[in-house]
Amino acid sequence: MVFAKSAAALESSVSIVGYLALFVAIGLVFVFVNLLVGKFLRPHNPHQEKGEIYECGEPTIGSSYVQFDLRFYIVALLFIIFDVEVAFFFPWATVFGKSEQLASLAQENQAAVTSSQLSDDAERLLMEMGVANPTVPTVASQSSSVLETAAANETMVASAKTLSFITLIDIAVFFVVLMLGFFYVWKRGDLDWVKAVVNERRRNRTPSAEA
Repeated sequence: MVFAKSAAALESSVSIVGYLALFVAIGLVFVFVNLLVGKFLRPHNPHQEKGEIYECGEPTIGSSYVQFDLRFYIVALLFIIFDVEVAFFFPWATVFGKSEQLASLAQENQAAVTSSQLSDDAERLLMEMGVANPTVPTVASQSSSVLETAAANETMVASAKTLSFITLIDIAVFFVVLMLGFFYVWKRGDLDWVKAVVNERRRNRTPSAEA
């Protein structure tokens, strides 16, 4: 049974990779076919006006080979750093959502069919969270199979709620660290557009405040 589940999971993974590869291949073929068709259909009429730099419809002044202002680079780099961190919210949201769904199933006594068998929905949720061979938690023996199933569902509710609580603590710590980094760059003045002018204003303001 374990081998059959592993084979099914492997087959599902291979199917997903196959669909992704097919999607990428069709996308590339579509792009190149459109470029090729456009090359044959559009008129070939190059002239000086077409070769000019286009920027919002305004006529260009001077050469484009100039030093780019580093202030744009600093602000863009900080934006990328903190924007990329948002991607780490998605794994947390996935685990939190799946654990809440599992707790909801267990509260409705639909997670464990019997004391030793999971329902299809509960097994799917656990496999999506990375559990290779999901099983019903071991519970103390009861006098009735109905009581054993109820105890198994209660155990799964407690486990899912614990996992949800741990994920909340995890994302809270991550968010605090992220805000500390943001406060650090703000305190250093890296978010100031003209850092030298801002620092000079602070130095000029300090003696007057002390006086």
